[in-house]
Amino acid sequence: MSYGEQSLSARLADDIVEIIRAERLAPGDAIASSRELAKRFEVTTPTVREALRRLEATGVVEFRHGSGTYVGPGVHRRLLANPHLPRSSRESVLELVEARLVVEPAIAAAAARLREPEAVRQLETASRNALLPPEESLRQSVHFHVALAEASHNPLLRETIEALLHVRAREQVEIRFRYNDRDRDHAEHVQIFEAVRDGDAAAAERLTHDHLAAIRDAVLAADFEAPEAAR
Repeated sequence: MSYGEQSLSARLADDIVEIIRAERLAPGDAIASSRELAKRFEVTTPTVREALRRLEATGVVEFRHGSGTYVGPGVHRRLLANPHLPRSSRESVLELVEARLVVEPAIAAAAARLREPEAVRQLETASRNALLPPEESLRQSVHFHVALAEASHNPLLRETIEALLHVRAREQVEIRFRYNDRDRDHAEHVQIFEAVRDGDAAAAERLTHDHLAAIRDAVLAADFEAPEAAR
């Protein structure tokens, strides 16, 4: 297969994604080396690397130093973050919290009605993330609220919450700094988990709403003009 010069790396990036789909590779799976891909598509290795860098920017692949290239967590993501958005403001953070208030309580109720054992176990594990510092918590493989959406057994709901938190990653960082009572955050997550585990849909919905409403109140009370030493 040969390629014209126009949009070469973009088209090559599309073809690499097609390989990932055709081979049913999942996040964390290794993909062929740059040299192997260059040979397959009859292009130069630097061209392949440029295509892979495109895919890395959207989380479709990730590079591991000394190990190779792997399928990234964003391979199925439909919404993409804009890295050039202006600095977060109270309004933009509130917009994220309000959006979550609309959808997440109902997700929690759905998860409680299903009570799928493996999803409940994953939710319990994810509940401990709240005890970690904000930066480390955000690097955890499964965010608590993504795990909650996963427990609803609706892939689109999981993707929606995951994409929402990714697209508004800056605002999510602000939330973690503004709602900075780790013990309270953890306790509220545990209460939501227990309601899901016990199959109490009404409690799961109410607790999730109250948790997000408390976050909203913390954001409203925060001084966004003050410099952040933690940044």
